[in-house]
Amino acid sequence: MKNNPTVKTILYATDLGENTRPVFRHALAMAKQYDAKIIMLHVVEPVGETAKAVISAYISQELSEELLNQSMQGLVVKMKDRLRRFYEEECDDEKVCANVKEVVVVAGKPSEEILRIAEEDKADMIVLGKSARTVRGIRVMGSTARRVSRIAAVPVLVVPNWPK
Repeated sequence: MKNNPTVKTILYATDLGENTRPVFRHALAMAKQYDAKIIMLHVVEPVGETAKAVISAYISQELSEELLNQSMQGLVVKMKDRLRRFYEEECDDEKVCANVKEVVVVAGKPSEEILRIAEEDKADMIVLGKSARTVRGIRVMGSTARRVSRIAAVPVLVVPNWPK
């Protein structure tokens, strides 16, 4: 077969939610199959405009921005530690997770950051969870998975991540 796809870098994006382990295991399986490296990514969403307005009602705009910035930096550090712990729990055998090469935590809108990191790191594939939400009793794909799968320039593996 000519022109088989080559996958050297997989971006595994996680919200570190309750059911992320099956998604991570799919990323590991794909990395093993292609002998690809995995970049683990978590995106911390910034504080919304409503919360910013409430905070600035009590303190100055300048102090509010400084506090929010410090809080976000601290949260990024804590989430990076949490992502490393998740990785270590899942990878009790070094061989299982030998393909994981980088752990990244950034702040921003999840779909935008996933697409940005995928492009910057020249990912050949993105792996992320579908969603655990239901609408009228029907499981639906979350907005991040929907947007990433629609816009990404590389294949996106969207793994169902709800309990069976």
